[in-house]
Amino acid sequence: MRHYFLAVAVSSAFFFSNQAAAQATALMFDDANDLDTEEVQGWEASAELGLLFTSGNTETESYKAKLNISRDVQNWRHKGVVDYYRAEQVDQSTGEKELTADKFFVSAQTNYKFDPDSRSSMFLFGSYEEDPFSGFEYQGTVAVGYGARYRYSEKIYADYEIGPGYTTNKPILDGIPQDSEGSAILRLAGSLSWDITDKSKFNALLASEVGEDNTKTRGEVSVSSNINGSLAMKFSIGATHNSDLQDETLENLDTETAVTLVYTF
Repeated sequence: MRHYFLAVAVSSAFFFSNQAAAQATALMFDDANDLDTEEVQGWEASAELGLLFTSGNTETESYKAKLNISRDVQNWRHKGVVDYYRAEQVDQSTGEKELTADKFFVSAQTNYKFDPDSRSSMFLFGSYEEDPFSGFEYQGTVAVGYGARYRYSEKIYADYEIGPGYTTNKPILDGIPQDSEGSAILRLAGSLSWDITDKSKFNALLASEVGEDNTKTRGEVSVSSNINGSLAMKFSIGATHNSDLQDETLENLDTETAVTLVYTF
């Protein structure tokens, strides 16, 4: 795995009139009253696992594993994700297994809140992905910028982020890895968290890295329902889109649907 360094950081500034701020306060909860600003002891983590096996006319094996960690303490908010998906299918004519998906993704982000009670923050984000079926042997990204968390009710809040960054990748053409490429990007991201009930939750995220040569967009929506205090069942649909691929025989859009068990600890 390669290491990537970003030497240039650009901050973004946002200005609001008094009238706009008053309207926003009427529609949203002030972060000063949110639980998000209270210190959390230790880290919160969840691990999920899903397995799918079919037999008969079609024999397939699919594996899905994911780890989420997060912490919100005073002026800092941290989160990380490790995600792995693999699928194999047996060729009925030869009896041999054929790999149809093999994706590894990891990301980490830290936000520095300008004040413990502020909704505004500065973020630093990094990600790395290996997925030979996407048209790239790997894709790596680093970005910095402005983030904001808005709470629309006691059960719904959303995070928004914008900032410049740098991406590097190694395209695959006709099954052969090409030379590594790199370019500046603009990262735009948003996520929504909704506690539907005490035992069910809805999450959605959308992130786009806009570059001169390629625009990569990732999205996911999920619904989870608690089975007991620590265990939940989760249904999710995810998609990754690359606007430009050197190998024109590949699809620009990859999708993933999963049902997993989630253990929170």
